[in-house]
Amino acid sequence: MRHGTGRNIVKTPPPTLFTRHAAAGNGAAPGRSSPGAVQRDEFRRLILPHLDGAYNLARYLTRDAVLSEDVVQDAMLRAFRGFGQFRGGSPRAWLFTIVRNCCRTALAGRGGMVSLVVHESSLSDDAAAQLSQQPDPGPSPEEEVFRKADASRVRSAIEAIPEPFRETIVLRDLEDLSYAEIAEVTGVPVGTVMSRLSRGRAMLAKELLPARSEEGEQSRSAK
Repeated sequence: MRHGTGRNIVKTPPPTLFTRHAAAGNGAAPGRSSPGAVQRDEFRRLILPHLDGAYNLARYLTRDAVLSEDVVQDAMLRAFRGFGQFRGGSPRAWLFTIVRNCCRTALAGRGGMVSLVVHESSLSDDAAAQLSQQPDPGPSPEEEVFRKADASRVRSAIEAIPEPFRETIVLRDLEDLSYAEIAEVTGVPVGTVMSRLSRGRAMLAKELLPARSEEGEQSRSAK
């Protein structure tokens, strides 16, 4: 599924954390790249394009702009040092998993990590697989609400919902990860991802609709 939920309007631009430098002076023979240079080039090609998304995820998970910068800096350094362990697949999901773990570590260090028990039902893997293969339907009522709401209201609404649903909304509706990629990042089955996404969207609609209803009432009263 692809969603027109205004994901572009609620993204937070990242600060300049990294500068791309051409590899030089690595001591390799002319015309031949050293293994280290090859790895750096691959890191730039596969991982650095997802820096904006990494910051966006950290910003929503920590709800702290300054802490997000530190988290992304740490995550990118860890990703670079551990890049030799990347074995293919989705580089974005691989990086976001590191960002998510760094967020949790940073929040725990601040005493801000809350243990949240979520009672949720989950689709079976077979049912989830079948649904994920269905053609994209038209916008849902919830998506229409997100689309029409202003950016600051959507951002506040996303930050207000519990973490498991918040991160699923960010990964799917803002960063456009597939269900399988989100399952990889969060470590839960695809059926749970889909369940969280559905509940998260319903929570967002509940956060956004009252404000829109009040606006409608005020508009009618003014006429």
